[in-house]
Amino acid sequence: MNFKRFMPESTALRAGSALVLVALLAACSGSSKPKPAELPANPALMGVRQAWTVRIPEVKFPLTTDISGDTVTVAGSDGTVVAIDARAGRETWRASAGAPLAAGVGSDGSMAAVVTTGNELVAIENGKVLWKQKLSAQAFTAPLVAGRRVFVQTADRSISAWDGQSGRRLWIQQRTGENLVLRKSGVLIAVGDTLVAGIGGRLVGINPANGTSRWESPIAAPRGTNDVERLVDLTGSVSRFGDTICARAYYASVGCVETVRGSLVWSKPASGADGVSGDSGFVYGTESDGSVVAWRRADGERAWQMSRLKNRNLTAPLAVGRSLIIGEDTGTLHFVSREDGALLNRVTPDGSAITVTPVLAGNTVVVVTAKGGVFGYRPE
Repeated sequence: MNFKRFMPESTALRAGSALVLVALLAACSGSSKPKPAELPANPALMGVRQAWTVRIPEVKFPLTTDISGDTVTVAGSDGTVVAIDARAGRETWRASAGAPLAAGVGSDGSMAAVVTTGNELVAIENGKVLWKQKLSAQAFTAPLVAGRRVFVQTADRSISAWDGQSGRRLWIQQRTGENLVLRKSGVLIAVGDTLVAGIGGRLVGINPANGTSRWESPIAAPRGTNDVERLVDLTGSVSRFGDTICARAYYASVGCVETVRGSLVWSKPASGADGVSGDSGFVYGTESDGSVVAWRRADGERAWQMSRLKNRNLTAPLAVGRSLIIGEDTGTLHFVSREDGALLNRVTPDGSAITVTPVLAGNTVVVVTAKGGVFGYRPE
């Protein structure tokens, strides 16, 4: 069996009422992954100070974190949800969803929402569970909490809106799509008065009041001869600058969309599984081979590519100050230059894997490890 793109076991689900797991055997890859490149001595060209640490239960894929101002909300796989003041490194509240989690946490700073492995949407406010509602299917994308509403995307391509206080469902948009969906966090973000979601390889602009579509823009189109090869779901973090959102299509491309009219600015071939970050000039991402790439935001042309982390399993980058901050499953946190990808520094929070993309809350870079370590760093 020879797939154009090999996906690790349990990364894809067959859409539909049963949501049957598709098992892809490692033998399909044809060969083992090459050995990672040796790292040079730590250059320590910039200062990185650990400001604080908080402990939560262990964190497993595909959990994500959320930020709102100075508050970062994190979740452990067992259903523990914690809001942290990122400037002080102090817990604001801690609660339990009552069951293990399937998707990460969404929050507006006061209300948080998570999805359990039992397909329950759970809303929490100030450390207390407000309500729980059963969903139609599994969810791997963190809910979006905005405007006192909770928006949810499930693996059957449905998007729904729920009243934040009562838990009443306000609307649901249901679609048909490709037979497979990723068992990874997708795209769900608010841009002005538009809810922007990733559906297949498209960004879709939705009216948050009633769920009607305003526009659709393809970043990648399904291709190939079987369901695996045609899988191009948008995945991971996005880069927003003004009204433009840049996102990654799984092992297919990276592209940018102008969200007022829903017009595609550009789309370029790329081979990665995690999201992107960016600034006014560039979009940054990590490819499946461990290389770090900067695309020009204006036209998508490659500005530079760095291969010193080749064959390493990396998170999407976080652009902060003069550096990109990238986690690795070996437990290392890498700091590289935004100008050319040069290595600047690296630290090891607690030795366990970093699979959650770092986030910036206030003046603090927040990193979550597999062991449940939540670390606040302040680069120079």
